[in-house]
Amino acid sequence: MTRQARRNFSPAFKAKVALAAVKGEKTLAELATQFELHPTQINQWRSQLLEGAAAVFGAGSEAAAAPSVDIKTLHAKIGELTLTNDFLSGALDKAGLLPSAKR
Repeated sequence: MTRQARRNFSPAFKAKVALAAVKGEKTLAELATQFELHPTQINQWRSQLLEGAAAVFGAGSEAAAAPSVDIKTLHAKIGELTLTNDFLSGALDKAGLLPSAKR
């Protein structure tokens, strides 16, 4: 007895089937026959589409409102590194180890 391989469906195909189910122009049985799927599978994809629809419109505004890094922390780090760099360049210049292009 041979085993039948699982069918994998692309996200575009799933969206097409789920949108057809949401439109309601055909029954689940008719859609199942048209797309050669089980009605339960169509119903699951329809539910996933309806649950995830709010995320499509809400995700962009939340990401733009809250930056992922703290600007104050970055400015503090820049200041710290600038002080360190100035101190070390001054010390190397006094020791004569810095090739001075400024002289």
